[in-house]
Amino acid sequence: MLKKLRIKFIALNMATVAVVLTVVFAAICVVNHRQSVATVDGALNQAIAQASEHQSRQMGKDTPGEGQPESADGQPALDGEQPAPPTIGGRERSGGQVIPVALFSVSADGAMTALGRYNTASISQDVLEQAGEQLAGADEGFGSLSDLGLFYVKRQAGGVMYLAFADMGSASGWRALAATLAVVEVGTLAVFLVISLFFSRWALRPVARAWTQQRRFVADASHDLKTPLTVILANTSIALEHPERSVASQSQWLESTQHEAEAMQGLVGDLLTLAKMDEEEAAAQSGAARPAFEEVDLSDVIEGEVLQFESVAFERGVRLESQVEPGIELRGNEQRLRRLAGTLIDNACKYVDDGGAVDVALSRSGKQARLAVRNTGAPISPEDLPHVFDRFYRADKARTGGAGGHGLGLAIARAIAEEHGGNLSVASTQAEGTVFTATLPLK
Repeated sequence: MLKKLRIKFIALNMATVAVVLTVVFAAICVVNHRQSVATVDGALNQAIAQASEHQSRQMGKDTPGEGQPESADGQPALDGEQPAPPTIGGRERSGGQVIPVALFSVSADGAMTALGRYNTASISQDVLEQAGEQLAGADEGFGSLSDLGLFYVKRQAGGVMYLAFADMGSASGWRALAATLAVVEVGTLAVFLVISLFFSRWALRPVARAWTQQRRFVADASHDLKTPLTVILANTSIALEHPERSVASQSQWLESTQHEAEAMQGLVGDLLTLAKMDEEEAAAQSGAARPAFEEVDLSDVIEGEVLQFESVAFERGVRLESQVEPGIELRGNEQRLRRLAGTLIDNACKYVDDGGAVDVALSRSGKQARLAVRNTGAPISPEDLPHVFDRFYRADKARTGGAGGHGLGLAIARAIAEEHGGNLSVASTQAEGTVFTATLPLK
């Protein structure tokens, strides 16, 4: 399942990136092509403007030598003088592309005359004839003759009809750009694929962990429910084999059945508590309001729980001591805070060494309340320490009840601490014993 999910994750990312890159690069090519066409249009119109301006100066000159062209400074030009060629290079250049242009004047009968002095390109006679035929009845303006590979501008200026041509290759730079961007896109996708392979593992790691925990949770819950159910069925079978016996004579089977049923009830209750807290956490993350908290005197809660376990500690020969700072109040759920304290004290009493001690301390630390429950005895092994708050986890892996319980108490305790905006941690050494510390924010 996780492998398929990873493949889908990578495929979706790659498809998304490919589409985005394709759209962006295509837009770049379109913009580049439009700019190139606009540059060609500008070059053709500039050639026509120069020819029209030069003709206007010749027609309006008042210097001797009628019909003789003028130079750029307004003085009579020498025969054969050519207009200034396009300027290239230099820091003062305004930019733009130099486009080869072929310029013609069109007479009333459709004859086209090349204006050689303005031409920076030439057109073969057969292509020119075809272009003349296609543009004979065309409107003025910019256009293209795709079959001839030409851009054109048809425009009347100064009483003369002009036709200016440029090769369509002048605006084909986008093709080379598109090829370059295609290579860039392939390279980018290859790099992104490698990144996605590593990123998918990291991104799906919580999913894999949750999936593993869910399977282990189901297996552990099934195991812990199977044991009491097996005992109950066995007790019932034994009782039914001797229906003539009285209830009193079979009390041991009935008591065993009751004990296992109570164990099942406790397990189911813990499961429901965890499920309810998970549901409340999910609802809070989605924006829903948490259940309303009330003012709780945490000092009274801890003192009450310590009092409840004094008899348990006495029976086990354990010294139970407490140092509770009075007047520590916070907003929370009193019932669950009692469950938190009770779980920590009960856990300490279960795993304390013979004749050992359990210390419970509640104090104020800045804007937090700090509850520390310590017990002497063998420390928790370093391998088990990171997992003590995992659901159904027990260091001895026992599944038969007893002191080991079901492995849900500490998981519930941590969930309660987190529900109240705090946290629960553990430290365990041979010298100091095992200390569970809950920190809760004060109001």
